[in-house]
Amino acid sequence: MNIVASSLAGQLRRLKPVHLRLLAELDHTGALGLAAIRIGIAQPAASRLLAEMEELLGLSLHERQGRGLRLTHVGQALARRAARIEIELTDAARDLAEAATGRAGVVRVGSVTGPALSLVLPVLIAIQRALPDFRAEVTVATSVNLCDLLRDGRLDFALARLSPGETQLEAQVIAGEPLSLVVRRGHPVLVRPEISIDDLLRHDWVMGDDETLLTQTVIARLSELGLPLPQRRISTSSFLFTLALLNQTDAIAPLATSVVDSFAGNPSVPFVSLPVDFGLSVAPFSLVTRTGAQMTPSAQRLIDGILAAV
Repeated sequence: MNIVASSLAGQLRRLKPVHLRLLAELDHTGALGLAAIRIGIAQPAASRLLAEMEELLGLSLHERQGRGLRLTHVGQALARRAARIEIELTDAARDLAEAATGRAGVVRVGSVTGPALSLVLPVLIAIQRALPDFRAEVTVATSVNLCDLLRDGRLDFALARLSPGETQLEAQVIAGEPLSLVVRRGHPVLVRPEISIDDLLRHDWVMGDDETLLTQTVIARLSELGLPLPQRRISTSSFLFTLALLNQTDAIAPLATSVVDSFAGNPSVPFVSLPVDFGLSVAPFSLVTRTGAQMTPSAQRLIDGILAAV
C-alpha cells in the first residue's frame, strides 16, 4: 500500500456508519433532502455530515449543480463502497440471526421465467417439505431488472444473464434455454399432417419488443435459416398476458421449453407445443451473485439445491 492509500485508509476508519449510509443514499437518490429522509435525519444535519466527511478525508465528495448537488468521481467511488458495506452488514445480521435462533432466514432469489419454473420452484418445494421454517421471496423479472436488484442488495442471488463488462456482479453459467413454439389446444395448425412456416406466419406471434433477448433470438435464428419473419406480432413482456392470448386466440408464442415442460402432462393446461423444431435457443443463463458476496446459510442451501437439480 502506497503512502497516499495508507493515509486515506486511516482517515476512512474515522468515518461513522451514518456517514457511509448518507453517502450511499445520496448516490442512490441524487438528492440530499431525500437521502436525509431515508436515513432518518434532517437535511441540515445531512449537510453537516457531508461537510464532516470532506474535512476528515481532505477530499471533495460533491459539487453544486443548479439548486442541487452531485457526487464527484471520488464521492461516487466512496459511495459504491459505502453501499457495499451496508449490504454486507445487513447480510451479517441475517447470518447472526440464523446462528442465534437456529431457524432459517428469508432467502431473496430472483430468476428469469424459465429457470423460475423449472428450477427454483421444484427445489424450493423440496426444501420446504424438509424444512417447514424455510422461507423465500421469489422475484421473476428480466435479467436487467434482476441485476439492478442484486447490486442494490435486494436479492441474495439470481438466475439471469449478465451483461458484458459487468464489474459488481459475477456469474456461473448454468445451462442454455431452448425454446418451443406454443399454441392453444385445438389450434388449426395442429390438424395439418405437416406444419410449414407459411402456416405459422398466418397467425399472430406473441413476443416482447425488439430489444428483448427472446425476440432477438427468434428473429436471428429464422434469418439464419433463410425463413421469413413474423409480420403479425403482439408485443408484451407479461407471461400471464401471453398465456391469456394463447388461450383465447390462435396466436403462437415462443416460450422456454422448460416452462412448457413444467406444465406437461396436465390436461387442464390450455396450450401445447408445436411439433416443429427450428433450433431456437436463447443464450445460457447463469447463477449471478454480487462479486465476493458471502451467502447466508439459507441462501447457500437453495443454491446447492438448484445446482444439484441442474
